Amino acid sequence: MSGASNVDGLAVENLTVRFGGLTAVDGQTLTAPRGRITGLIGPNGAGKTTTFNACTGVVRPSAGRVTLFGQDVTTWSPDARALKGLGRTFQRMELFDTLTVRENVRLGKEAGLAGRNPWRALRANRAQAATVRRLAESAMDMVGIAGAADRRPADLSTGQRRLVELARCIAGEFPIMLLDEPSSGLDGTETEQFGAVLRRLVAERNVGILIVEHDMELVMTTCNYIHVLDFGKPIFEGTPREVATSPLVRAAYLGTEAEGLEALSELEVSS
Repeated sequence: MSGASNVDGLAVENLTVRFGGLTAVDGQTLTAPRGRITGLIGPNGAGKTTTFNACTGVVRPSAGRVTLFGQDVTTWSPDARALKGLGRTFQRMELFDTLTVRENVRLGKEAGLAGRNPWRALRANRAQAATVRRLAESAMDMVGIAGAADRRPADLSTGQRRLVELARCIAGEFPIMLLDEPSSGLDGTETEQFGAVLRRLVAERNVGILIVEHDMELVMTTCNYIHVLDFGKPIFEGTPREVATSPLVRAAYLGTEAEGLEALSELEVSS
């Protein structure tokens, strides 16, 4: 992928990750620019989360590189990448149930202001504190959880908790966001609403989103471009319609998931 390292966002070039004798990701190249929702899909064990972990600095690639806004961040720590503008949500939600929803969301910006020194958060001046409040309220409004601001995450539904985590990421003003299985635990209506929030977020704030997701309907109706992994290797990339109608992708999924892809090829999917 020529010019990948100069993309206005995240770029992964020839990424390889090995754990001992196991190659979890083998030669993955992709871009997740601002203004686009990019999907990363594949069967269980395909290497999707490992790719995410390499992008965020949780694991060190064996080969290849990761760039963020044109700067090589392959050896950077997760904190350094976050300060550069890379935010992430997790498959297993990481919310603080001893804090209110509002306090959880504020952490998205407070962590960035503190950087590597948490004491800075305690010494935030009035202007910074006002910024944190404004961003948190705006993020909660955007995802539709403002009414739950004073509640604890433990008292919310799974869908609401997912939105709290997304709001925290939005409040952090990350121009690039990585979402790992964000629809896990959501029902059909909640998933549809979640997709609408993502599309609005990209349209209004020009963020770039890279999403790992098993819900094919969410992927096909939300993503603008999709990469497909199988056994750690990239096997296909293209628009949602191209992915949904690819025999190669269907063969990788097999069974009911392949049938789901075939059904989705008849839907009005994102171009």
